[in-house]
Amino acid sequence: MMLRRCLLSMTFAALGGATALAQFSGAPSGGAVNRSSDLNLRFANGIVAVAEDKIITVADVMQYIGPLLPQLRNEARGEKDFQERLEQLQDSAIQDLIDRVLIVKEFRKDEKRQIPISYIDNALSDEISERFEGDRSKFLAYLRTKGQTIREYRREVEENIIFQYMQGQQRKSQSVISPVRIETFYNENKDRFFQEDSVHLRLIQLTRNDGETDEVLTQQANLILARFKTGESFETLAKEYSRDMRRARGGDWGWQKRSDFRKEFSEVAFDLKKGEASAPILLPEGAFLLYSEDRKYSGIQPIDEVRDQIERMLVQQMGRTSQERWLERLRRNGYVKHY
Repeated sequence: MMLRRCLLSMTFAALGGATALAQFSGAPSGGAVNRSSDLNLRFANGIVAVAEDKIITVADVMQYIGPLLPQLRNEARGEKDFQERLEQLQDSAIQDLIDRVLIVKEFRKDEKRQIPISYIDNALSDEISERFEGDRSKFLAYLRTKGQTIREYRREVEENIIFQYMQGQQRKSQSVISPVRIETFYNENKDRFFQEDSVHLRLIQLTRNDGETDEVLTQQANLILARFKTGESFETLAKEYSRDMRRARGGDWGWQKRSDFRKEFSEVAFDLKKGEASAPILLPEGAFLLYSEDRKYSGIQPIDEVRDQIERMLVQQMGRTSQERWLERLRRNGYVKHY
C-alpha cells in the first residue's frame, strides 16, 4: 500500500502536478491539489525493490510506465478505474524491472558471452539520432537531468541489448512444433476452424450517370461480359471499365463472407462457381458484374489449410509457458527484496 501511495504521488508529479491530475481524473484542479497533498511519499529513500546488486527506485518505475499513462487514462472508465489500472501497471512494472536484472545476470554467468562494443556504439548512435535528432548536446543535457554519466548510459544500452537477445534465444528454443502436436491440437479444437461460405470477389461497377437508363447500363455491362466470355480476363476488364476505388487492383475485393454482403450481391455471388461471372446486377447507383476468383464453402477447414496457423498459435503458447518457467527459475535462484 505504501508503495502504491508513493508511486501515485510520483505519477501525479510526473504528469505535471495539480493540472495534470485534474486532466487525468476529470476533477477541477482545486480538488486535485487536495488529492495530491494526501499522496505524500512514504519511502524516505524512494527504493521499491533490490534485485541482486541493483536498486530499483520509484523514479525507475515512473520512467518505465510514463509512456503508457496517456493510453491508460484513455481506456479508464473514471478515476477509480484509472487508479486500479495504475496500481496493476505499477506492480507489473516492478516485476518487469526485477526480471530484467535477473535476465542480465543469467547472461553474464557465461563469461564467453559478450556484447560487441560496436553493437553498443551503433545502438547509442541510433538513440541519439532518433530521440535527440542527432544533436549530441541535447543528449548530454538529457543525461544531466537524469544525473547519469555516459558510461552509465552505455551500460543501460548494453543491458537493453542483452535483455532482447536473451528473450530472443528463449523464443527460438520453442520454435519447433512436431506434426503430431499440430494434428492433436486440430483434432481437439476443430470447432475453432469452422469457416463461413466465402468468395474471393472481383467486381466491375458501372456508375449510373444522370439520366442513364437501366437499358443503357445493361447494354454496357453485357458488352463487357461478352469480352469476358471470349477469353479476356475479368481483372483486365475491371481495370479498363470499373468506376470504383478497386479499379487499379482489377476490381479485387479479396475474400468476402456471406455476412459481409448486401443481400442483392450475396444471392448472386454465392451462386457463382470458381471462375464464373454474373449477369448484370441493376441497382439505383449503377450496374455491377461479379466474378468469383475462388470459393470456400462453409464447414471445418482441412488441416492442411490451417497447419501454419496452428503452428504459430502453438509456438506463441509454448513460448509464453516456457518463458514464465524460465523467469520463475531465475527468481528462485536470484536475490530479490521488496520494500
